[in-house]
Amino acid sequence: MKLVSFAASGRSSYGAVVGGGIFDLGRRLGDRYPTLRAAIAGDAIAQFAAESADAKPDLTLAQAALLAPITDPDKIICAGRNYRAHAAEAGGPPPDHPQVFLRLVNTLVAHGQPMVCPRISGDFDYEGELALVIGKPGRHIAKADALSHVFGYTLFNDGSIRDIQFKHSIAAGKNFHATGGFGPVIVTADEIPDPTRLHLATRLNGREVQHTGIDDLIFDIPTLISYCSQWTPLVAGDVISTGTPEGVGFARKPPLWMKPGDVVEVEVAEIGVLRNPIVAES
Repeated sequence: MKLVSFAASGRSSYGAVVGGGIFDLGRRLGDRYPTLRAAIAGDAIAQFAAESADAKPDLTLAQAALLAPITDPDKIICAGRNYRAHAAEAGGPPPDHPQVFLRLVNTLVAHGQPMVCPRISGDFDYEGELALVIGKPGRHIAKADALSHVFGYTLFNDGSIRDIQFKHSIAAGKNFHATGGFGPVIVTADEIPDPTRLHLATRLNGREVQHTGIDDLIFDIPTLISYCSQWTPLVAGDVISTGTPEGVGFARKPPLWMKPGDVVEVEVAEIGVLRNPIVAES
């Protein structure tokens, strides 16, 4: 099942993508579960399936403005230098434990919304990533059990302001307002039983700049979930982005930065395409 959060006719809701449109689950379940995160926390996936089975869409995709799939995550955890080839292009040996950092909710923009190049820097880099959404909460999760805690998978573009990241701090460089693409949908985990078989591609203005199998991860998804759960309780709706493959802009000669007027796309065939235009900060 593919799930989205969206706005239409002056209201926000969530639903299942069916028949080229959206079956509005929020209209039917919103009294109990006002957001998709609340529905995930309420373990309503079986009801999702029952409500949308053989359903006709309530509105077309063109009638809806997609929102970030999880509009109100408790936390967004991102892995750095987590592909073998990317660790090599970044310089130095691969890490011996997961390198993670946090992103703020106000850094996220949905599919189709602009990612904003800030005034103080033009070193705006793309990082196409596979992300997962936690469904079942947990603490000290064993790797053998970790995939059972995944609700579904989505796409992320960890837009990074490199000069700030490298010269000031990773927290600042990764947390400029409206620099992270997120979406367009969440594909439930039952449709992706083995995420290592996925392939991710990133395109800038139609030119492919990243293309790698998820099996190149240094720390796989169960390891990331288990590691993160050791230092923080994971709750429903938490987002863990798994890192970016090789081909990022800062490692190129000359560097390849995103500029106002560009369009960046992240694609995993089984999930879809996350597309965002780049604009200058007003």
